[in-house]
Amino acid sequence: MSRRLIVPLVAVVLVSLNLRPGASVSGPLLSEIRSGLGMSAGLAGVLTGLPGLCFGLIGLLAVTIARRIGTTAGIALGLVAVAVGQILRAGTGNAWVFLALSVVALGGMALGNVLVPAWIKTHEQGQVLLQTIYGTGLMIGGGIGAALAAPLAESLGGWRPSLGLWGWLALSAVPAWAYLAVREHNLPADHRRPMVAPGGRVAHSPTALALTTMFGVQSMHAYVQFGWLPQIYRDAGLSATYAGALLASVSGIGLFGGLLMPAVIARGRGLKVGFASFGVILMAGYAGLILAPATVPWLWAALLAVSGFTFPTAIALITARTREPALTAQVSGFVQPIGYLLAALGPFLVGVLHAVTGGWTLVLILLAATGVPLSWACYRLAAPTFVDDELPQPTR
Repeated sequence: MSRRLIVPLVAVVLVSLNLRPGASVSGPLLSEIRSGLGMSAGLAGVLTGLPGLCFGLIGLLAVTIARRIGTTAGIALGLVAVAVGQILRAGTGNAWVFLALSVVALGGMALGNVLVPAWIKTHEQGQVLLQTIYGTGLMIGGGIGAALAAPLAESLGGWRPSLGLWGWLALSAVPAWAYLAVREHNLPADHRRPMVAPGGRVAHSPTALALTTMFGVQSMHAYVQFGWLPQIYRDAGLSATYAGALLASVSGIGLFGGLLMPAVIARGRGLKVGFASFGVILMAGYAGLILAPATVPWLWAALLAVSGFTFPTAIALITARTREPALTAQVSGFVQPIGYLLAALGPFLVGVLHAVTGGWTLVLILLAATGVPLSWACYRLAAPTFVDDELPQPTR
């Protein structure tokens, strides 16, 4: 395999593994972080909500940045921000500075979220392989970040080196992307792909709106499950250890979706029934939590995990339902920010509704009801339509 193929492959592996740990490592160490920084409960709440907010708001700027410096350079810049933010926040003693540096790191991740699908689109050969690696790597990165945060803190002597380590790992991804950015810059001008998309607002595309619905509903459920599923199980009488293991199983089963769905989409046959079933499976999982949460708890966790296959599906469809790489970036920059803003809002609203009602039944009924728009969006996206064809073309 030539260097021209090896470097992009390594670059996608490294970026995918580094776009989630910075968001997932804080939760398991929140108590230690608060104690070490004298952080109030209010600021701790801000910290837990930052990933969704930063992924949403800063992601809106990603395409503009890429138009100025290029997609590859934008990804490299994002990785630098991820590394610097995580390394420096591990050394600060001020809670507000810690939050600011967290925004820097999460903002770098937001750039990668939006721009990597567009970059993959420019590499038509091996696109399914790169997309599979990327979707799977995102889930692996987030999982190992959460799983290893506390053990690393114990073995390395505290929460600071545990947090800082992920910054150094992100820094290891920068050389590959810097090399690709320089190589792209040295191409003749007529071989470069400018970040200019076809005319027309992406919001006018039914396919883009369906993608936004799919990604937004899935993101909301993912963050609700991360934040509240263990407590739902514990309130049903299960131990904290068992509840945590059930949440871990949701992430573990989700890895199969990352490996499977890009190839399924590329094959393109028999998608409608399978896609529409994601919403039905989601509703079945929540129905089980309502009716018999402690009877076969592993089954409800497995159903929620399978419905979570919609995450790698949505990521892959951003690439598969666009033709031009520039439009891929524009669609990614439209779909993902809205989705992550929903992800930030969902856990908060669940907490408020639970506090008001004193139970989980109404919460779970409302969560199950969102399976209806999810099924509609998935069914709509099963058809091989392209956003490019749904936008008005620029006049010449």
